[in-house]
Amino acid sequence: MTKSARNDSPRRPVADASSAAAITAASGPHRPQPATVPQPDGGLPAYPIPAGIEPSFWWVSCHGGAGTTTLATAIGLGGAETGGYWPAMPRPVLARVVLVARTHYYGLTRAQLASRQWASAQVPEGIEVLGLVQVADAPGKLPRALREFAALVAGGFPRVWEIPWVEDLRLGAPLPPDHPAFRRLGLDLHHIASGGSHA
Repeated sequence: MTKSARNDSPRRPVADASSAAAITAASGPHRPQPATVPQPDGGLPAYPIPAGIEPSFWWVSCHGGAGTTTLATAIGLGGAETGGYWPAMPRPVLARVVLVARTHYYGLTRAQLASRQWASAQVPEGIEVLGLVQVADAPGKLPRALREFAALVAGGFPRVWEIPWVEDLRLGAPLPPDHPAFRRLGLDLHHIASGGSHA
């Protein structure tokens, strides 16, 4: 056998204990997680919540970047986030829901779709919508067209809270605890979570 022929032979990978130990162990799900596919005309999908998880209420994003994480951190009160899903609770557990959307056109459109889902009973059984939080998407007043659309969307919910633009949050500062809009929202949700009427 010539030298060139030896060099052309296929090389076999070398396996030893040190290379095997370098493989990262799997830590995430090993199979797809259950979720309901949204309807073709839009709206939020549902996600089954395991038994025993019963927060005071659920923060539900009408779309990505709505602001539920900021609100959940600021308000507390035992609320939990679902992301962009309706919580499907084991029967007969009820799920109180606070929907959140930005005040740009896309955000308001997604909030409107969510309200239509709820109004037409296309949501999991036991959903109780407490209201919608409209979070400002930019500083300053809304343009007239968006202001009118926001008012139209608000009509599809039992209650609407408005959170204005807070420049400090954009810069990474902690939420001002005395901000009136957050304080109002917190007081209302505390009243509801403690068993008070939200009518």
